[in-house]
Amino acid sequence: MTVIDDYLAGYDGEHRRLMDQLRALIEQLAPQAEQAMAWGMPTYKVNGNLVHFAAGKRHVGFYPGADGVALVAERADAMGLKRSKGAIQFPLDRPLPVELVTEVVRFRLEQQLAKRR
Repeated sequence: MTVIDDYLAGYDGEHRRLMDQLRALIEQLAPQAEQAMAWGMPTYKVNGNLVHFAAGKRHVGFYPGADGVALVAERADAMGLKRSKGAIQFPLDRPLPVELVTEVVRFRLEQQLAKRR
């Protein structure tokens, strides 16, 4: 078991469904990412933090940092998603916005890989 498995074991229902989908998508898009826990959240790292996620009271929070949120801010707003400078909330009663997450993870991966250059 990984540290992320341990975190997810504490959840069921819609939280678990959404986090399992989010995890699978991140791992598909960034298979080289290291799994870790940071700030109490499942974290994926490539040359530092790539993205985090965590269960909220009525949502799953996705934490791609300020640049990742800024990339999709207008679309997130149009979709009615709550967001802050570094986080986007995915409500439990809605499907995971796969295209939005895909765009953000790919963008963040490019940013993190550029740090090697």
